[in-house]
Amino acid sequence: MIVRTKIILSLATAAILVGALALTPGDKLLTIGSTAPKPELKMADVSGTSFALEDLKDENGLLVVFSCNTCPFVLAWEGRYAKIADACTEEKIGMVAINSNEAKRSGDKMDDSMEAMKKHAEEQGYKFNYLLDRNAELAIAFGATKTPQVFLFNKDLELKYTGAIDDNLKDASKVKNEYLAEAIHNLANNKKIDPETTAALGCSIKKVSVKK
Repeated sequence: MIVRTKIILSLATAAILVGALALTPGDKLLTIGSTAPKPELKMADVSGTSFALEDLKDENGLLVVFSCNTCPFVLAWEGRYAKIADACTEEKIGMVAINSNEAKRSGDKMDDSMEAMKKHAEEQGYKFNYLLDRNAELAIAFGATKTPQVFLFNKDLELKYTGAIDDNLKDASKVKNEYLAEAIHNLANNKKIDPETTAALGCSIKKVSVKK
């Protein structure tokens, strides 16, 4: 476990050094209060069924997590996904993970193919839907650029929180600010969410340029 953690952190440092955190030209991040774009867009799930965001919304809202299979930041944080999913269930908020790494689904780069997603979801024991965002259509609409990057919506699919899961990538036991967990609780209980935005730390989403 210690060796795996060191590898993850080394890869995370490398990702920062190569600029994996930079915004790509044309990305426009969804702002607080905005309505979720493309709520009717159907995406294939690892279960074999297709879903849209509007299908997965629960009584108090929906949590969208842009994620993937191999990003070191995701690997460092996804051990906390189960706890987040439990919090969403308790607060009657839907949760979905979205894989938009279109550039890693062909040729010798198949890390984020549907088959790889199915295997990863099973290995990690995902208790939520994991959808394939073809051509990164949803990520582009959201202005999402990183994995993991979270977007929390209310029952009307209005954005109430976006950014990071918490403030400690390296060690879950040393987290001081559980941004997402607090936002989920406050959203469900009609309390003020503060902060509403934080800086998402992660690998760049591997989108494919659209040919015109």
